[in-house]
Amino acid sequence: MPDLIGNLSKMRVDIDDNNVAQYFLSLADQDVHMNTLIGQQVCIEFQSQINCVHCGRKTNKSFQQGYCFPCFRSLAQCDTCIIKPEQCHFAQGTCREPEWGEANCMQDHFVYLANTGAVKVGITRHVTDGVSSRWIDQGATQAMAIFRVATRKISGLVETTIAQHISDKTNWRTMLKGGYAAIDLVERWQALKPLVEDELKALIASEGLQSISEVEANPVQIEYPVLQHPEKIKSLNLDKVPVIEGQLLGIKGQYLLFDGDRVFNIRNAAGYYAQVSS
Repeated sequence: MPDLIGNLSKMRVDIDDNNVAQYFLSLADQDVHMNTLIGQQVCIEFQSQINCVHCGRKTNKSFQQGYCFPCFRSLAQCDTCIIKPEQCHFAQGTCREPEWGEANCMQDHFVYLANTGAVKVGITRHVTDGVSSRWIDQGATQAMAIFRVATRKISGLVETTIAQHISDKTNWRTMLKGGYAAIDLVERWQALKPLVEDELKALIASEGLQSISEVEANPVQIEYPVLQHPEKIKSLNLDKVPVIEGQLLGIKGQYLLFDGDRVFNIRNAAGYYAQVSS
């Protein structure tokens, strides 16, 4: 791979016919197929410059994975309801950008179960051919959609209902270490259903008959391009370690796994201007 320099961003993900996650890093107007670099020496060198992922201005510090402070304060996509969709500001009439909210939040979403070291519940905008890119971003080895809902707010309400019984968060250290057991997601969902049935019926009565629809269980297995999982994880960031160099042993979630049990979450470095070489 030739040396490339540009602003880092979350890797684009896909899945091949063998259900192996494929990763692509867009840099300097080129797409680098990161899977092809596994086993090779890779160097990421921070150039002491950060640009906002939205407006492009230089910033001394990034907020919420790549935004400058003015964008962080003004954009709907940086509002607290992105983390807590059940508190949707569009529904309250206080959305920072109503047009953005209409296009992104007042659309169908999916609620899903996934195995990221333990079973969790989550939400996603898209499930294409039975797979969501969000599942790959979270490092899920198994996942399946369980509901299709009418808006982001409703997805958050369903998620919080189910999260009374299982986690809605990923333990990223457990996820990266791997080696955890497979889970029968269909069986787990059947066990959860009676626990949330009454609350979900109440939500449907409140939000409308078409607001929440159960979808056919279609569990997906996802493999990751990993030669070796870390044992004692050492998390790296470019503020403290401006040059990250070593053998790339794998990719899982949005983490690059280097030798020496070192891991780098590239999503957290969005907007960082860096040179990448192999």
